[in-house]
Amino acid sequence: MKPVLALIGRPNVGKSTLFNRLTRSRDALVADFPGLTRDRKYGTGDHHGRGYMLIDTGGLSGEETGIDEYMAKQTRAAIAESSAILFLVDGRQGLTAADEQIARDIRQTGKPVFLLVNKIDGVDADQASAEFYALGFTEVFMIAASQGRGVTSMIDDILDHLGAEFEDEEEQEDDGSIKIAFIGRPNVGKSTLINRILGEERVIAFDQPGTTRDSIFIPFERDGLRYTLIDTAGVRRRRSVDEAIEKFSIIKTLDAIQRAHVVVMLVDAHDAITDQDAHLLGLALEAGRALIIAVNKWDGLESDERDWIKQQLEVKLPFVLDFAEVFFISALHGSNVGLLYAAVKRAYDSAMLKVATSRLTRILEMAVQQHQPPLTRGQRIKLRYAHQGGSNPFRLIIHGNRTEYVPDSYTRYLTNYFRQTLKLTGTQVRVEYKTGENPYEGKRNTLTPRQEYKRQRMLGHVIKERKKRAKKK
Repeated sequence: MKPVLALIGRPNVGKSTLFNRLTRSRDALVADFPGLTRDRKYGTGDHHGRGYMLIDTGGLSGEETGIDEYMAKQTRAAIAESSAILFLVDGRQGLTAADEQIARDIRQTGKPVFLLVNKIDGVDADQASAEFYALGFTEVFMIAASQGRGVTSMIDDILDHLGAEFEDEEEQEDDGSIKIAFIGRPNVGKSTLINRILGEERVIAFDQPGTTRDSIFIPFERDGLRYTLIDTAGVRRRRSVDEAIEKFSIIKTLDAIQRAHVVVMLVDAHDAITDQDAHLLGLALEAGRALIIAVNKWDGLESDERDWIKQQLEVKLPFVLDFAEVFFISALHGSNVGLLYAAVKRAYDSAMLKVATSRLTRILEMAVQQHQPPLTRGQRIKLRYAHQGGSNPFRLIIHGNRTEYVPDSYTRYLTNYFRQTLKLTGTQVRVEYKTGENPYEGKRNTLTPRQEYKRQRMLGHVIKERKKRAKKK
């Protein structure tokens, strides 16, 4: 499991700003007033190939009444989930009584604590951080989250400090098996489906939400192929997550998605497609994992109910139906479960496919011949060649001129064209562009003596003409 870092501190010390910078996103709202962040927010980051998970929290003000009590409860849950604590303080405001109280509380957790003195831009960093050493933390970093000052070296040192704890686990992950994570809301039948695939009662399946508390990794072999089935805990809406032990399930489910090759998303055919289903799918897509959708509890539904759930899929999940296969199954009775084996293999093969640059370039040329890129500012965009940039998801790097002006509609056309030509199923195709550098940019031609003479004569004629026009006026 990747290290989990919790951002803790008073309101308005820059936690959300640092969260956005470390995750390279704008997921957390940022404004110059306290109390904007209330719920926990999860994100992932990568630093030179080393991944980590981040939790943004609301501020701890010491006044645990009303909404502040809820925020404090969310913060304590984030601390419980974390591997280490990033304690942010405001270098401009200086040390406060609230900072001292937070320091006493997090020191009792026994987890590694890194003190981050934020907002040192425009002030003397050593002077601003001096009084915070009284908190007694040995690992102190001076940063400016809004400007990025000191952030790279800070996260580098923190991951180095935590590296020894997580290195062995990362090395064990690449065992050559196809890892399949089963995700979904509580009580949609994830454990029942895994038991059906295994042919035995390997994990507890009970008609009560929240039976599975942790992610369970189960080795499995079929037809000479090795699989690792990952049974995850159901992720509820945040307002429904009350038990302390269930809070650990959320971060472990997100980690299971990161570690899987293929994600099987289970949907309950008796319920409407919820925002939580779309959110879980978004996490799988953001991680770039191959995807299969399984609508469970299909047996016993009337024809109008089946039409209704199919309409729900088309309306609420259109962003995945263009590449993800959908199966209507019954995990309890085994209906259509056997179809999932071939679907997993197709999705895995598509996600891990390697294609030569010459073939990708030929496909690009055919796509451009059928539909030329649009004109931008009177000039045609030129796409010259393509190569593969990575797998799971399939990354396509296209080189050309003026590629920064390629519209989203044309990118969607290329995505669909490559997916259909390469017969990719279950995996995304991510298209990235690179514009070739102009070798003559910034360079001036050196004129020969004859060219310089002609230039001076021409300038002389221009000056004379301007003087004639000025006299006539």
